[in-house]
Amino acid sequence: MTERTVETEHGRGLRGSIGVAGIVFMVVAAAAPLTSIGGALPVMLSISNGPGVPVAYAIVASVLLVFSVGYAAMSYHVVDAGAFYAYVTKGLGPTIGLGAAGLALLTYTAIQAAIYGLAAATLQELITRYGGPEVPWWALAGLLLVVVAALGYRNIEIGAKVLGVMLVLEIAIVAALAVAILVQGGPEGYSATSFSPATFFQGAPGVAVTFAVASFVGFEATAIYGEESRNPKRTIPIATYVAVVLIGAFYTFSSWTIVVAHGPDRIEAAANANTSGLVFDTAADYLGPVSADIVSILLLTSLFAALLAFHNAIARYLFALARNGIAPASLSNTHDRHASPHIASLTQTAAAVLVLGSFALAGADPVLNLFTWMSGLATVSILTLIMLTGLAILVFFARSEVDARSWNTRLAPALGLVGVLAITALVLTNFTTLISGSGVLAAILLSVVALAFAIGVLTALANKSYRASRSTLHELTS
Repeated sequence: MTERTVETEHGRGLRGSIGVAGIVFMVVAAAAPLTSIGGALPVMLSISNGPGVPVAYAIVASVLLVFSVGYAAMSYHVVDAGAFYAYVTKGLGPTIGLGAAGLALLTYTAIQAAIYGLAAATLQELITRYGGPEVPWWALAGLLLVVVAALGYRNIEIGAKVLGVMLVLEIAIVAALAVAILVQGGPEGYSATSFSPATFFQGAPGVAVTFAVASFVGFEATAIYGEESRNPKRTIPIATYVAVVLIGAFYTFSSWTIVVAHGPDRIEAAANANTSGLVFDTAADYLGPVSADIVSILLLTSLFAALLAFHNAIARYLFALARNGIAPASLSNTHDRHASPHIASLTQTAAAVLVLGSFALAGADPVLNLFTWMSGLATVSILTLIMLTGLAILVFFARSEVDARSWNTRLAPALGLVGVLAITALVLTNFTTLISGSGVLAAILLSVVALAFAIGVLTALANKSYRASRSTLHELTS
């Protein structure tokens, strides 16, 4: 298959021939379907709104789908590995754009660190379950990091193929469980109670929405891989819609079948009694004892797929920043054979080592501390970034005359922005619950989000040549 190389206004671009399916694999892999269903869902059922959880997934997916209309329209005018950063720069200027880049790097660094913690703990549990030694979590995280680094260094299509295989396997096991539940039924039948407004608003629906948002982190990746796609102006919009619909439908349907398996009136008690093993035990009941082991193994591969997807996203952000003259120029180099941002990839690996090493030296728990804290941080950061992007889309199309479609460039982006604002309000209201009830820690993490944005803005203000070049480019292409 013929590859294409993008020559941008900043110099040499990335090369690749990845299509809609490959990009969708990247996005859905970052969402880690089995991780969300096997890991996050039981917690949601336990501490949020119980049987109303499926609607939380549907709400977040609906908001992001409306947001995607303007996002897809913008992709016709911006093809850049920086994605959200490039979109915000296009609409709101280079200073706010660099602040958005700071948020993006924080988001993906935090969520990747969180997943390293959960993946290491999962691998540790698997090893001991089958009679192996008690290996420190940080050593196992290091092993995973080496494999991710090796794949991230190479051409994007290698990573896409690996993610594709893993993604098919994890979706297959969850789909098999869902079908088995539908065939066999639950103790209270096929109740649609989950989808009633009264059920959704019981308990703490904001907590459910918070977890649902975290399940969509990585949604931006459709645009991140634009330069490495065959036809970005066609591929990116299609991949965006497909990814959001697929993730939303999968989570909504799968979570509902878990509710059916235990019954709407009993699901909260079941999740409270066995939070970590709820889905594994449900698989054993409906698919047989061996399936619980299969789910455990595929949970690890699901986590690995997410690690690789976020590694690729961070590397491409560093590449875009270097190409624009903000990060060291060497980060914008591409490999002669793989055409990958190999220096940026190695840099991302080094950054991951520093983050994981800090938690390891502090004696932190990989799940209670690393996973929980970094997931909460990433959730707030990505929502802030999405809000900035939504505003940038509105401003760009209002100022330019490149697209006269009112729904695509005005109405849908405005509705999407309002929806994201509402979700953000819910998340902030329940943020303390998400990070284990510590008000002080919540304040610290929220301050980190503000600091990441401020560092980006201050860097832009201190770099006159960057602002001048981006402003000139902005005027020429608007």
